[in-house]
Amino acid sequence: MLPSLLVASLALAGCGAQRVSQAQPVASVIDRIAHTLMQRERVQGLAVAVIEDGAVTHVAAYGIRNAARDPLTTQTIMYGASLTKTAFTYMVMQLVDEGRLDLDAKVADLLPRPLPAYDDYHDLATDERWKALTMRILLTHTTGFANFRWLEEDRKLRFHYDPGTRYGYSGEGFYIAQLILEEALHLDVGQEMQRRVFDRFGMTRTSMQWRPDFQANLADGFQADGTPEPHDERSNVSAAGSMDTDIDDQARLWAGIVRGDGLSAESRTEMMRAQALITSRYQFPTLVPDTNPANAAINLSAGLGLVTFAGDRGKVWFKGGHNESTGNMVVCVERGKRCLVMLSNDVRAERIYQELTEAVLGNTGMPWSWEYH
Repeated sequence: MLPSLLVASLALAGCGAQRVSQAQPVASVIDRIAHTLMQRERVQGLAVAVIEDGAVTHVAAYGIRNAARDPLTTQTIMYGASLTKTAFTYMVMQLVDEGRLDLDAKVADLLPRPLPAYDDYHDLATDERWKALTMRILLTHTTGFANFRWLEEDRKLRFHYDPGTRYGYSGEGFYIAQLILEEALHLDVGQEMQRRVFDRFGMTRTSMQWRPDFQANLADGFQADGTPEPHDERSNVSAAGSMDTDIDDQARLWAGIVRGDGLSAESRTEMMRAQALITSRYQFPTLVPDTNPANAAINLSAGLGLVTFAGDRGKVWFKGGHNESTGNMVVCVERGKRCLVMLSNDVRAERIYQELTEAVLGNTGMPWSWEYH
């Protein structure tokens, strides 16, 4: 529930401009709410963007970007983390539109060599279930893999269940998706992302690899206990999460995605379509067998590179990005093409995202307990 100060602020926001069906509060109120919540949870840095009817209506940054207490601005480079997965999927769907890729083609038919013949996949040599993998399975997190092989006791990749049978968030699946583009289509994923996504949306301060010019205005991170964490200069392109970016660029990206720019109507719909029902009680840990029957009531499901559900305001889809010092979240409501984009270099920001989202978008029915446990 919002503190009384925030409730009062929202009431004031309703005065003045004519608005329809839970439209956003005015910018000054959003800023006031963000500051109040950040102070309560000691969040060091936060950047937000609001999208209404597919257009960016508000972009702001608050707090600091590093331990030296330099200010966080709308052009501060922040770690995109797993928001990369949705941007990568958007590029994949362009290839689908061009007839260069079939979401349901078997990996065994796409790759020029068997998957276990590649250096990173020798672990699968004795388990032929890899042959059942498809791009759709990879992009819906239904591979059967752990999130990352280094989380396994022996640090080896293995199937925990049959591909396509259960949702279990896995960056490993996106590594294979990237391998398909590189080996089967002979594409440079970093260059394709730049040309097809970042250049398309005018994202001049976003890259799949570290750029030296990022250093001048760069966000370090803050862990849950407030410990600073230096920004990792990622030199390798990773579809699972190597994107560096700023909030200005992310505003352009998600406005373009919610509009469907650069995709056919069919492919844009396919991304947000419920592909695989999610039955797990929580998103993480990924392999815990606990289930939650309530998920079915909102049709909580994997889309392609994102999660979708039937909320209080119709179809809603979302994507998070997280590590020990990063907390990102995007929530989009299909009705009205409305989104809230939140980037933070402080993982404690995840504690305020429910209240901030409800303040801006209203009660969407977002399954926060599943997302953040």
